[in-house]
Amino acid sequence: MFGLFTRAQLKGKVLLQRRNVLDLNHSSGAPLSHDTWDEFTTKGVTCQLISSTVADQNDGSRGLVGEEERVEHWVMHLPPITHSDTTYDVTFDWDVKKQGLPGAVIVRNYHATQFLLKTITIDHVPGHHGPIVFIANSWVYNTDKYHYDRVFFTNDTCLPSNMPVLLQPYREEELQILRGDHPKQKHDRAYQDHDRVYRYDLYNDLGDPDNKSPRPTLGGPDSPYPYPRRGRTGRKPMKSDPTCESRNVVPVLQQFYVPRDECFNQVKKADFTSYLLKAISAGILPLARELFDTAVPREFDDFEDMYKLYEGGIKIPDVPVMDLMFKVFPPLKSICPSGGSYLLKMPMPEVIKNDKLAWRTDEEFAREMLAGLNPHIITRLQEFPPKSKLDGYGDQTSTIKVEHIQPYLGKLTVDKAITDGRLFILDHHDNFIPQLLKINSLENTFVYATRMLLILQDDDTLKPIAIELSRPRLDEIGTKVVGADSKVYTPPSSAGSESDNKVQDTIWQLAKAYAAVNDSAWHGLISHWLHTHAVIEPFIIATNRQLSVTHPIYKLLQPHYRDTMMINALARQVLISAGGFFEMTVCPGEYALRISSDVYKNWNFTEQALPVDLIKRGVAKHDSTSPCGVSLLIKDYPYAVDGLAVWSAIENWADEYVKIYYPSDNVVQDDAELQAWWKEVREVGHGDIKDQPWWPKMTTVQELVRSCATIIWIASALHAAVNFGQYSYAGYLPNRPTVSRRPMPEPGTKEYQEVETNPDMAFIHTITSQLQSIIGVSVIEVLSNHSSDEVYLGQRDEPQWTSDDRAKKVFDKFSKSLIDIEKSIISRNKDENLKNRNGPAQFPYMLLYPNTSDINGESATGITAKGIPNSISI
Repeated sequence: MFGLFTRAQLKGKVLLQRRNVLDLNHSSGAPLSHDTWDEFTTKGVTCQLISSTVADQNDGSRGLVGEEERVEHWVMHLPPITHSDTTYDVTFDWDVKKQGLPGAVIVRNYHATQFLLKTITIDHVPGHHGPIVFIANSWVYNTDKYHYDRVFFTNDTCLPSNMPVLLQPYREEELQILRGDHPKQKHDRAYQDHDRVYRYDLYNDLGDPDNKSPRPTLGGPDSPYPYPRRGRTGRKPMKSDPTCESRNVVPVLQQFYVPRDECFNQVKKADFTSYLLKAISAGILPLARELFDTAVPREFDDFEDMYKLYEGGIKIPDVPVMDLMFKVFPPLKSICPSGGSYLLKMPMPEVIKNDKLAWRTDEEFAREMLAGLNPHIITRLQEFPPKSKLDGYGDQTSTIKVEHIQPYLGKLTVDKAITDGRLFILDHHDNFIPQLLKINSLENTFVYATRMLLILQDDDTLKPIAIELSRPRLDEIGTKVVGADSKVYTPPSSAGSESDNKVQDTIWQLAKAYAAVNDSAWHGLISHWLHTHAVIEPFIIATNRQLSVTHPIYKLLQPHYRDTMMINALARQVLISAGGFFEMTVCPGEYALRISSDVYKNWNFTEQALPVDLIKRGVAKHDSTSPCGVSLLIKDYPYAVDGLAVWSAIENWADEYVKIYYPSDNVVQDDAELQAWWKEVREVGHGDIKDQPWWPKMTTVQELVRSCATIIWIASALHAAVNFGQYSYAGYLPNRPTVSRRPMPEPGTKEYQEVETNPDMAFIHTITSQLQSIIGVSVIEVLSNHSSDEVYLGQRDEPQWTSDDRAKKVFDKFSKSLIDIEKSIISRNKDENLKNRNGPAQFPYMLLYPNTSDINGESATGITAKGIPNSISI
């Protein structure tokens, strides 16, 4: 009899992660102990279902909203010490026959402390096949923090035209909130942790004019320095220059706004990374200056002294500065040992682990242009002598002559070697000449603009055969660059005396070092920062502002955005800012970002697709019979060979996924959210180059596929290729020096005499100083780490990311293709005929090994130089 009055109910499970007691990123909010008190004195945490099929009686345009139901048993779970997921029950009084199918849920948090809501799952829903899963992965703060409801949708994938009409207002309102356009949102204050606003800003936060370290604002219609946009933080302006945003970095505590859902999660080792970077800035750097820096920079005593960084560290004397540092910042005790201990014992970089001298060889030096840190710069030589594209700098044509290189060409003439695709060039001449006078005005800096020619040998290895070192030639009154003063160096011969040969060998090693300085600077500034970190951030902002979380393209791209806004914000604080680590340790110094802006003017999104890049550089040719439509001129080109396999897998995945939802070009053109997204990427996020003709119009399925594949490639494989090998190759600075400090020694000078009497010290006195080396190596050790919670290409951190079985099927196919690529890479690395795979350093190329098969990510955690994370997260 009582069963007649039983209300229909749906049972749900709420999976969330409560803020733990070690969460130091966000210091605001009440103590965690308040949760228990709040549970008894407030409604706790509640959920309300929203119908997708039955309208609200008071508002026919919106779905019916159910009763507010309380999440159960909160007090039975204590606040965690570290991260952990907890599942709670919730029971909904909901009759599907009368109230329809739930399509969204409102979640309210009446506790003082926030939590990370992951999913809400309802099983056994009448009339519905399988569970209904609401995807959140979002931090939920106290309800008083919001002036709107926190609404979360099911994991169904819907184009705007396919969204249930009763949920459409919620979809549109959510995007309005994320854009910061909701009428109830406050804009009269700096953004706070709980704000969920994605807006654009200029790079006006790099300088510190209040402390006499101004830097130009990058980006904007009135700026001579075009640049991508960054996320707005809403910080106060500088006092001395209101156009600049204030910068305030306090160790451990985050002092700038990034949307909370873009911040590092609680388990991510990069939380420790941010702590370590700031600790270095506040503690290790003053210590290093106290110990190592004087009016004249101290030097390593010899190469053996350098090895102590890896084999024992540097002994710390008992100095008062240590006690002072520990008082100012006690956590430094866990990083900086006390006096008498050894500081900065680093892991042994792979490039010297098996052979300490392999880096000196021409073979290893050239191999790293194909399988090193910067493997996508080398181009095929197409004219001789090489010419400059600079305008307004006089004649900058190369002075390399036939007689310089003919001895290394065998029976080939120069013209024949060019025609046969046997000559290649690493050309940084034009990249540095415009700013070289300013760069060389910096303290302890003397840099050349370099060109290097290489010959492709019969075994598919490269050999450097000429290096040109140039500096600007000024007019008679010394105000205008009218040409270049250049000198060409070639490999030493064995024809002279033993002493002469040693001198010539050192001069050649120095020539290679000057070329490496150019390439190292270009790698950090352009290949890594600009061409991955900076260019991808506008896509992240536009995606969150214009594409609903239910949109298929949002679901496709979102995993490739994880943590990028956060790491970019940290980079602007301590890496690329005025006085930051990049300025301290890399040769362009304070002029680095100006060079970056000049390069951005010519950045072309469509050329970031790997096949297009290879064709442009002349290292591949069109080939309709090859999977990616190109064939390589250098068959043993590890970056390109592995990269093309990964690119093909990415593009095939994007193609099959996109065509599930876009069967024709008309669907692309009619998708209002998609068109708004692309318009904003082009006209706002990359607004300084919006008029470039190469921008895809986004009117065809193929344009959408290629654009999505390119975004995924940049955020995953390209970034992995240029980031995670940093310590393995450049952790030993003589292999990849970032600064040169004096000109090439000339006969008759004391520097040349040093070359004759102590060649190792001549080299050490020329490249990166001891202090710069210690700081630089410390930083790239941090940046080269894979975190323990890394999500790799072909993996998803949320198994229920979509309810669409078609999408799951093609994603599984994508994952399997990447696992097959892993096997191929392992096989190639074992092939002794492929000499560029390991090289003299005996270091196999694994930077584009996907690591998809490693479900727990354990094999790649740390400094392993392998694995392709989904996103730019470090």
